[in-house]
Amino acid sequence: MKALVKSVILGVLFLASNLVSAQWDDRDIQQFRYRDSRGINQFEALGNDIKWDGFKVRLGGAFAVQMQALSHETGTTADTLIEIGNNFNLPTANLDVDVALADGLRMHMRTYLSSRHHPESWVKGGYMQVSNLNWISEGLLENIMEFTTVKVGLMEMNYGDAHFRRSDNARAIYNPFVGNLLMDAFTTEAGAEVYFTPGDFLVMVGATNGKLNQSVATNGNNTPAILAKVGWDKQMNDDLRVRLTASYYGTADGNTNYLYFSDRGGSRYYLVMEQQGSSPVSSFRSGRINPSFINEVTAIMINPFVKFKGLEVFGAFEMASGKISAEPETRSYTQIYAEAVYRFGENEKYYVGGRYNTVSGQLPNFNPAASPTDVSIARFAVAAGWYMTPNVMLKAEYVNQTYSDYPNTDLLYEGRFNGAVLEAVISF
Repeated sequence: MKALVKSVILGVLFLASNLVSAQWDDRDIQQFRYRDSRGINQFEALGNDIKWDGFKVRLGGAFAVQMQALSHETGTTADTLIEIGNNFNLPTANLDVDVALADGLRMHMRTYLSSRHHPESWVKGGYMQVSNLNWISEGLLENIMEFTTVKVGLMEMNYGDAHFRRSDNARAIYNPFVGNLLMDAFTTEAGAEVYFTPGDFLVMVGATNGKLNQSVATNGNNTPAILAKVGWDKQMNDDLRVRLTASYYGTADGNTNYLYFSDRGGSRYYLVMEQQGSSPVSSFRSGRINPSFINEVTAIMINPFVKFKGLEVFGAFEMASGKISAEPETRSYTQIYAEAVYRFGENEKYYVGGRYNTVSGQLPNFNPAASPTDVSIARFAVAAGWYMTPNVMLKAEYVNQTYSDYPNTDLLYEGRFNGAVLEAVISF
């Protein structure tokens, strides 16, 4: 029955994508990130020229499927890697509901119809966003609300800029590559963010309850997580745009946190570097690096972005620390990421790009008399893509990932995987 319901929903969404493809303007709402190619390089959805014209419900969605041709190997003598071949992965799908409730008041909700971790449909999260107070009283605090926006909900946190380019389950239309960052900061928590945008500057402060799974049970960790972002984003002229941001996320001592392993949408590289008996559901983070920070998590990310004509350069420098509760000391990880993408053709519908991503850090260490083991991982990828329409894209990627300095008893010892992945995406 669940499969039948899901098939019906997917069919309705596909029909809706065809019916509304020529009606963009009628579907746009205030402070909204476009779900098609217009949303590329759109970061915080804090402004557009859309005027309030009444209550409006915008139904949207996304679909993604990959053809994977990857191989992997390990240097450990106890080689128990699962055998993988060349084939299609299970498609993923999202359902988006965006509602213009009143002038300056909108709602967003995303449901994962199909994902690596959950075979059933479930709500990822949602939020309310307030950009003015006209819905309470015309002109109320308009001098303040002119540069202030408030978001409240159980939502994806705005830590760093990489999450604006990453694939979010089936929503992969903004990502010029197939995979996300090696150490992928992504979590949904209950909280609020307040934005101040004077001129070309951005200041955000926020707080969440620090929990992935919501519960009133304290477990000794009902303390907030604090996040903040400062940045500058300016269109220098018709050809050049420059953006630079710095983000912070931190939890109180003893607070349980899942910043680097909360994404249930999962990795795009299915079953790589997983041992025999693994399934796509149980191994949904394959190819990523989880520093296993549960307590005392502190993370800082700096993101530069430059677009000159068709050339885009985006980067990330991240430092994070934390520990598992039983560890005597906190550990640290450093991530460096750089990508360059060149878009060309009519409306920049074609692109080529390359990325390099490294992570170095320390494995969990429960022996206070021993030094933690330092390890490092590197990923190199090249990709090319084609936006066949603003809502449909096809991309191909070659990826090579290597693991260094792992103990010879670890499955990742001298490990590596490489090969090609072809991905098709629809988003509307």
